[in-house]
Amino acid sequence: MHSTSSTFPLNAVVERELSLRAVSTGIVLGILLTPSNVYAGLKIGWSFNMSIIALLIGYGIWQGLASRSVGRLPWTLHESNINQTVASAAASIISGGLVAPIPAYTLLTGQQLEAIPMVAWVFSVSFLGIWIAWYLRPSLLNDKALKFPEGMATLETLLHIYNHGHEAATRLKVLLSAAMLSGLVKAVDTFMWAIPRWSPTAQLERLTFTADPSLLLVGFGGIIGIRVGLTLLLGALLAWGGLAPWLLEQGLVQLPSGSSGPQFAALVEWLLWPGVSLMVCSTLASLAIRLWALHRSTKAGGRAIWTIPKPGPAAGFALSIILVVSLQVLLFGINAWMALLTIPLAICLAAVAARVVGATGIPPIGAIGQLSQLSFGIVAPGQVPINLMSANTAGGSAGQCTDLMNDFKVGRAIGATPRKQVIAQILGIFIGSIVGVLAYLALIPDPQTMLLTEEWPAPAVATWKAVAQTLTLGLDSLSASIRWAIFIGGLVGVSLGILDSLLPAHRARYLPSTAALGLAFVLPASVSLMMALGAVLTWLVSCRWPSLTERFAITAAAGLIAGESITGVGASLWQMLGT
Repeated sequence: MHSTSSTFPLNAVVERELSLRAVSTGIVLGILLTPSNVYAGLKIGWSFNMSIIALLIGYGIWQGLASRSVGRLPWTLHESNINQTVASAAASIISGGLVAPIPAYTLLTGQQLEAIPMVAWVFSVSFLGIWIAWYLRPSLLNDKALKFPEGMATLETLLHIYNHGHEAATRLKVLLSAAMLSGLVKAVDTFMWAIPRWSPTAQLERLTFTADPSLLLVGFGGIIGIRVGLTLLLGALLAWGGLAPWLLEQGLVQLPSGSSGPQFAALVEWLLWPGVSLMVCSTLASLAIRLWALHRSTKAGGRAIWTIPKPGPAAGFALSIILVVSLQVLLFGINAWMALLTIPLAICLAAVAARVVGATGIPPIGAIGQLSQLSFGIVAPGQVPINLMSANTAGGSAGQCTDLMNDFKVGRAIGATPRKQVIAQILGIFIGSIVGVLAYLALIPDPQTMLLTEEWPAPAVATWKAVAQTLTLGLDSLSASIRWAIFIGGLVGVSLGILDSLLPAHRARYLPSTAALGLAFVLPASVSLMMALGAVLTWLVSCRWPSLTERFAITAAAGLIAGESITGVGASLWQMLGT
């Protein structure tokens, strides 16, 4: 990482930071990009950080206008930072529960929240995370052991486009070209001519081994890297090529009579259990080891995780607590004292997530959610609303806390004003809550029949639902074969999680990615195959043209993701309005 002080000194005068055009640009980009993450989260359980897309588009528009118009003010570095803060806050709203606990709640209880209550809930848990980040900011940013890799990647892109303006224009062209290509393919597939899902044999088609014409999946493959891509391929072969035929042969899974084509829905009801067990146990084991290491380093350095609250933002923090507690009582019928218990748990787990993100760059939101579910499963056994929505408080606040901590890292390096970044973050989650909920309701009007299908695998929903079911009904409610699968999956997950955390980095990279391995059990094989294809293609290009890949791979992949997902959301809205 290059030093930033030579070009942008930390004591530089901040000009035009929280300007109307910076906020407006961030809002418009947030409206466009938030549905992309909702779409991707329901498709594959992963989302994309939108900071770099927002930086490139904002710079391209405003700096381009400034260069063509005499007297027009230039687009400042600090306006770029506010723009990306608003846009990324909006796009990260899915951590508030839209692609995991909220759909899982509907599947288990049959109750679907209306749009306005859902917006209020998603906003409130995200709002709580912002104030937790505010109070964590001094101690975490002063901790030299916490590098915040994702924030530093955004910072490097920000400085690069201001030092090399022509490079930003080139990357923007690549981004838009890729988005147009994937959007066109999706539009053709949806409106004009359904692109066939080819499979070599009927048996492989039944096991979901088909060619999915999704450039979004190829784009995600380009981002996740060769290790994760090959692990997805390995997991698909194990789950859908090995276990699934055995389950059918042994009669452990019964297919509907006369069924043809991919049988994802029937098979995933069994396969999700070892996959979820592997993911949850590996992430919890890895998280425990990392926390122990962070605790030792914090103790040695004498640094506290939490700072004494200052009076300024106290009203915002108090308001966020009142909102979260009140909505749990009003929307889900949770006891007020039980709802209050979610606040200290959310604070502790958001602090944990922020430290893990600072050290590794990997947000452990899934692990935080499942840890919360386990906690409330002990405190209030057998109660689905508490298990899901109280745990949603911790997961949602942790998601926004980590997103804002990355923005604070960028802001500190360029001398931005933290208070103005908080305002930008609040505006972002407000817009993101509205747009995200509308996108979710447009895409999934009937969660009971649409989710956990080949079209909408929703792996995060499957994970939260499975954990809630297990904690509510107990392991005795599951068949003996599934209990053995959970045990073996958990054992493998714990082993891989421990090895991944303890081995040196140069050795750990040869291990399969535990998150990807478990995810492959919950996704159709076709999805894993296409993501693996994207990872392999990107790796091959990087071997031949490394500098070209470094410059454009992430940008092109982001365009493929945004183009298809925005077109997919638009198609769903069009079809909904047409009925």
